[in-house]
Amino acid sequence: MRAQFLRLADHLRESYWFVPTLMAFAAILLAGGMIALDSYEGAGWMDRFAWLQASRPDGARQVLSSIGGSMITVAGTVFSVTIAAVVYASGQYGPRLLSNFMSDRGNQVTLGTFIATFLYCLLVLRTIRSPEESDAASFVPNMALLVGVLLALCSLAVLIFFIHHVPSKLHINNVIEEVGGRLLHEIERRFPSFIGDGAGADDPDAETDVPIAFRANATVEEAADRAQVSAPKTGYIQMIDNNTLMELARKHELVLRLQYQPGDFVHAGRTLVEAWPPARCGEDLSKAVQDLFGIGAKRSALQDLRFLFDELVEIAARAMSPGVNDPFTAVTCLDWLGAALSELSRRELPSHLRVDEERRLRVIAHPETFDRFLGQSLGSLMQYCARDVTTALRFIHVLAQICIDCSDPGRIAALGASAAKLEALSRQALGGSNFEPIAQRCGEFRRILAEPDYKRRLRDQSAWLGGAA
Repeated sequence: MRAQFLRLADHLRESYWFVPTLMAFAAILLAGGMIALDSYEGAGWMDRFAWLQASRPDGARQVLSSIGGSMITVAGTVFSVTIAAVVYASGQYGPRLLSNFMSDRGNQVTLGTFIATFLYCLLVLRTIRSPEESDAASFVPNMALLVGVLLALCSLAVLIFFIHHVPSKLHINNVIEEVGGRLLHEIERRFPSFIGDGAGADDPDAETDVPIAFRANATVEEAADRAQVSAPKTGYIQMIDNNTLMELARKHELVLRLQYQPGDFVHAGRTLVEAWPPARCGEDLSKAVQDLFGIGAKRSALQDLRFLFDELVEIAARAMSPGVNDPFTAVTCLDWLGAALSELSRRELPSHLRVDEERRLRVIAHPETFDRFLGQSLGSLMQYCARDVTTALRFIHVLAQICIDCSDPGRIAALGASAAKLEALSRQALGGSNFEPIAQRCGEFRRILAEPDYKRRLRDQSAWLGGAA
């Protein structure tokens, strides 16, 4: 159930209607409260101020009608501008970035402000009475009218903000910064562990705790000794309720192996989770496990770190396409990808074997490795960067910066191998003088990595390795 609530919260965050709806309800409450206050207190005190005299029915109607009519007109304009911006962003940066613009609080609050002001004026307007219209005395909610004028002034300020906010939001560097900043935040939040504690290198018995049914060398009979929990619907796995999953496994003395991870596509009826021993995984428990998976129509960054990498890769790949040919946008994406990989290079990624507080194996998840994230990000852009001197040289610079923050020999070797692959691809795509600076820097980079004090050497050579083409 918690997974469904988190999915709903993420959906509301990305919706364009939720915040304006809340602001509209707030306007209704404010209008009712101000009308009640006017009915109780009256507005005689306002006549003591020359600049704040109480209005008459006809004047109050004209003021509120003008404010309300202009607000609904501007609200339509704001909506049109937002849709145009969304269409531009979808075509220029990629459709997966639509949720970033739809979830922007600035656009939501702007639309909500104009709608709320219009609704407030409409509700207050209907309460104005003149002596000719009824047998009772006239009624003009002057304090409510004053609040309406203040709301109009606030709406004008919001309109000025919106005019600045839309082009600023569409600036490519700001788009990349938003995605890259969230990527760095998610790395900080998720690692070093999730779904229980990783077995780690200090637990040599963790691998032997894996049930024989889940091992690669299991016989046909042994491999059949497992229960299968099928996916309830078709779509992308957006999130998994990690804590409850671990608690279920601990409570029922089970070992659960996840067949998918957030971001993967699953079809209804496919095996979602395998459980051992199968006798303890009944129908009720299978339904409880299914409820821990949030499945939707699209990928989400809620738990899918790869999705944020893919967004930066998509922006860079589109920038490097022949129709756009914008290498400097790709350079910006490379810088943010390098920052994210530098953060990962300093962290110990958790084991795919997750244990409970008693150090007993409970969940077998998909392994998260540095090589995998490297291939998902820089590896996906290598073929594009190899065809352009500017981005190829920046690619080497980013690899060097990651190595400065990394101390793991295996990860250093993977970064060196990426430079070698880039050099090989550039040799095929480029020729002659265009390839020479790439070959020179790749060779220098690999030679430095072979030195014991490679970090100092890379810092000393950073100006040369990172120079522009």
